[in-house]
Amino acid sequence: MTELAPPLEPLAFLLGTWRGRGRGDYPTIESFEYDEEITFSHVGKPFLVYHQRTWDLDGRPLHTEMGYVRPVGTDGAEFVIAQPTGITEIHAGPLDGQTLRLATQSVGVSPTAKEVRAVARTISVDGDTMTYRLDMEAVGQPLQFHLEAELRR
Repeated sequence: MTELAPPLEPLAFLLGTWRGRGRGDYPTIESFEYDEEITFSHVGKPFLVYHQRTWDLDGRPLHTEMGYVRPVGTDGAEFVIAQPTGITEIHAGPLDGQTLRLATQSVGVSPTAKEVRAVARTISVDGDTMTYRLDMEAVGQPLQFHLEAELRR
């Protein structure tokens, strides 16, 4: 097993594979529920590897994204995410205990991607339970709730 890089110790609470159920809503779509799996792993370097995927309740794939979490000192992080839908997000924010509050510093969209202007992500861990909330400003709508889930390690 590869040893955890010392700068990652404040983020070690994220490590593992998390599974559970979430719900989504946005003014431009119908509300929905989904199953989700998130994995945070490491390779011995000072970043975490992130992989996320979701399915509808019938098992049909919905969304996936990949990225990296980099510590900023002992009380912050940067999160770089790429989506196959042509969207990239660069987040930064504070770490308060086992809660990360991340806001986009930059959003990139390919010529065929939907318009996304901002995203805010809050990720909290309590023991073996992870909860998160994702707010989004997109397709002409202001920043507001889009997704939340509760996952277990």
